Amino acid sequence: MTTAAYDAIADWYDDYVTTTATDYSDRVRSVLAELLGHGAGRCLDLCCGTGAHAAELRRLGWRPVGVDLSGGQLRHARGRLPVARGDATALPLPAGAVPAVACVLAHTDMPDYPAAIAEAARVLAPGGRLVHVGVHPCFVGAFADRSEPGRAVIDGGYAERERSFRSWNTVGVRARVGAWHLPLADLLNAVTAAGLTLTAVRESGSGPVPDILALQATKP
Repeated sequence: MTTAAYDAIADWYDDYVTTTATDYSDRVRSVLAELLGHGAGRCLDLCCGTGAHAAELRRLGWRPVGVDLSGGQLRHARGRLPVARGDATALPLPAGAVPAVACVLAHTDMPDYPAAIAEAARVLAPGGRLVHVGVHPCFVGAFADRSEPGRAVIDGGYAERERSFRSWNTVGVRARVGAWHLPLADLLNAVTAAGLTLTAVRESGSGPVPDILALQATKP
């Protein structure tokens, strides 16, 4: 199995999301709660990482189960939810197994996120719901300089889809593990190509330029 980029920084990342990035994490969970809503069945926490959002899924009434490629991340996640190590593009679940899938802050960690969306659609039960919460594909990435509060300066790198370690924040997550950029059109087209119906889109930001884009899609 491929070594995950987060294995080497798992301890740092777990501390980062629970201390340094708490305000951002709270906004992420607020959008997640709005789009996922309350439920009583299993919710697949796709690319669950350290399990940072498991408590929020439980608060909403769901029974979270996590899948992630990073063994280092799963060391932290195992104390927060049941987990399995696996690839998001080849999930260890049968078709139609879960009524909900949540993928939070993970799409830029995969070279082929559309394949992961297709797998999420496969394991969703009819009528099931996928919720994606990620960095905003138009305003966050190697192509976006956000060093000045309230402003994002975009360069020609928006069209690039390769993994990049370039970042205005030299001590953040992306400077350590890099990121694959997925333009907005590619993200939305991946949802419809997987046979899902896009039912809601939300943006969030701490200032005038949003840094989070979230969407809700359902399986007919």
